[in-house]
Amino acid sequence: MTSSLRTCLCGDVDESLIEREVRLCGWVQRRRDHGGVIFIDLRDRSGLVQVVFDPDRPVQFALAETVRNEYVLQATGRVRHRPAGTDNPDLGTGTVEVLGLELTVLNSSDPLPFQMEDEDTGEAVRLRYRYLDLRSERMQYNLRLRHAVVRAMRRFLEERDFVELETPVLTRSTPEGARDYLVPSRVHPGQFFALPQSPQLFKQLLMVAGFERYYQIARCFRDEDLRADRQPEFTQLDIEMSFIDEGEIILVMEELVRAIFSSVLDIELPDPFPRLTYLESVSRFGTDRPDLRIPLELVDVDDLMAGVEFKVFAGPAAAAGSRVAVLRLPGGCALSRQQIDNYTDYVRQFGAGGLAYIKVNDLAAGGAGLQSPILKFLPEEVVAQLLNRVDAMNGDLLFFGADTERVVNDALGALRVRLGYDLELVESGWRPAWIVDFPLFEKAPDSGRWQSLHHPFTAPGEDDIALLETDPGAVLSRAYDMVLNGAEIGGGSIRIHRSHVQQQVFKVLGIDGEEAATKFGFLLEALRYGAPPHGGIAFGLDRIIAIMAGEESIRDVITFPKTQKASCLLTESPSGVDAEQLRDLGIRIRAAQATAGSDPG
Repeated sequence: MTSSLRTCLCGDVDESLIEREVRLCGWVQRRRDHGGVIFIDLRDRSGLVQVVFDPDRPVQFALAETVRNEYVLQATGRVRHRPAGTDNPDLGTGTVEVLGLELTVLNSSDPLPFQMEDEDTGEAVRLRYRYLDLRSERMQYNLRLRHAVVRAMRRFLEERDFVELETPVLTRSTPEGARDYLVPSRVHPGQFFALPQSPQLFKQLLMVAGFERYYQIARCFRDEDLRADRQPEFTQLDIEMSFIDEGEIILVMEELVRAIFSSVLDIELPDPFPRLTYLESVSRFGTDRPDLRIPLELVDVDDLMAGVEFKVFAGPAAAAGSRVAVLRLPGGCALSRQQIDNYTDYVRQFGAGGLAYIKVNDLAAGGAGLQSPILKFLPEEVVAQLLNRVDAMNGDLLFFGADTERVVNDALGALRVRLGYDLELVESGWRPAWIVDFPLFEKAPDSGRWQSLHHPFTAPGEDDIALLETDPGAVLSRAYDMVLNGAEIGGGSIRIHRSHVQQQVFKVLGIDGEEAATKFGFLLEALRYGAPPHGGIAFGLDRIIAIMAGEESIRDVITFPKTQKASCLLTESPSGVDAEQLRDLGIRIRAAQATAGSDPG
């Protein structure tokens, strides 16, 4: 599409336009002066083209001498072949150039605070001048990828009779595991709205309302400590369906993700995705979001260690809720003592007291072929059974974890990933999977109270409903998570659609009738008016796009993200507001809060 300012996009200039006159607009990517001839690489959204100015047109040549990087230009010229030997095969327009006939400077540019393609530029600078950072080829690619993914999502869902509906951004505070962002009401003094952590309750109400198939590209907000894959405001693809079970949702959502990868990246994902139970995933990989590209697994050896004299192993082996596991590292004998010590320090951050190991130098030599400070505590027959169970081979290194299940899983699960990357064991490609059969509840580590593993609106298995009163820890949920290359990209469940079951779950969570009525009364009431069986899923849009783009942080696929301290360096927000605004809201700021330091980035 052209305009009155240009007849052609820079990236569209090719040999079909030879000897034709074109008018282009864009930014100066680079200006070069070679022996009296000036070359300007002109860039717009479509790509680059080389524009040449020679001294035969002194007015235009003199003007070309004044331009600098990121000047905004309009250039009119004639398309011609590049001189022999000067083609650029890395450029889409690399066989042609434009001989400049006219030049207009639409706007100048101050010297840039950083070079846009400089990978060493700190993130604080990039975020402070985000509008410049977004001009870079990397960020242009990432955000156009984002657009393509959202377009593919919408196309897929529209073709399957989903209805796109919006849910409120100002709503009631119903914390779902993180702190809400609160919005004071001027009209109702002393009362607050909350920004939604997800559209969860509203999409369930839309199922009660009879829409049956809903989706939304939803903005969500959580006031929580940030990591590379978290932002205070983020985007998710939110989906809900009626009259289905988890098997049907899984099939449709697999098809959705395969369609996205196929249409956007021309990548064919497996059909079907493998499925792992929660217990199998945690047992084999130490986590419920395993990176299946890493060919390392945990192996349980509790039964072998239960009777040994080595209390470090024997204690956890015999204790309920504890575990002794082994992680076999092929070729690990090549690791130095310093490297092993470094890995020992690494697992301590997950609560592990240390990292016992055995080096398998020579199986044929028996005990003499093994190297470890713990061998003297283990009977020969136990060691033999251990080596057989883990399929040990010469050159292997066996790492041990012995502690509570949580500590062992966290420590060895993280070590597995760290070793995979450090030793370049990560296989190429894409390895999606479903994790199913989650427990409905888990014990909070601080209080010991039951809490929802997903959220309190997740349905228990039909055969487990009776256990809600007698054995909540044994109840399995009808939840399912999709993981991809070690990251959870989507999670959902069949929801509770009967009011009395929802009240039973609230009771297990310590939410009494009065609190349930105050926080969730509107939902409980709606479930009494013919709520259909329903379920859904939410995909982390930012996370999916970051994985597809090969970025480690979701900040690199968001237009204007916040820092890890939840501030915007570009707009210098959050910021103070004037006293009149606070008076209208009936709010007074304490002096200590008002003088708190700002975020340095």
